[in-house]
Amino acid sequence: MNIAYGIVAGLLALFYFYAGTLKVIRSRDRLRPMMAWVDRMPLPAVRALGAVEILGAAGLVLPPLTGIALWSAAAAAIGFVLLQAGAIAVHLTGEDRRVTLNVVLTATAAVTVLLATGL
Repeated sequence: MNIAYGIVAGLLALFYFYAGTLKVIRSRDRLRPMMAWVDRMPLPAVRALGAVEILGAAGLVLPPLTGIALWSAAAAAIGFVLLQAGAIAVHLTGEDRRVTLNVVLTATAAVTVLLATGL
């Protein structure tokens, strides 16, 4: 079970760390080709979302590695499920109807919750 969690959570953390870093450091013009929704959000909100993604990625990986506050790994995964539910809503209310990646990320985060809690 720990190996399965490590693989799934590690991949999810890599994705969110990368995506979060892009949101924090790139300009709106450089984000637009990948993320059409950035024009509908204030740039500080996009930056804050990126910071949340980076912190959540750390929350998936660091607790199991350090053995400290193991419950926070499950909390980070639950946060990513909620984040993706909001992302799907943002996509569906705008002109962008491509939510396949968001659905996959939601499912992966849900599996990570199950693996983190041992259910």
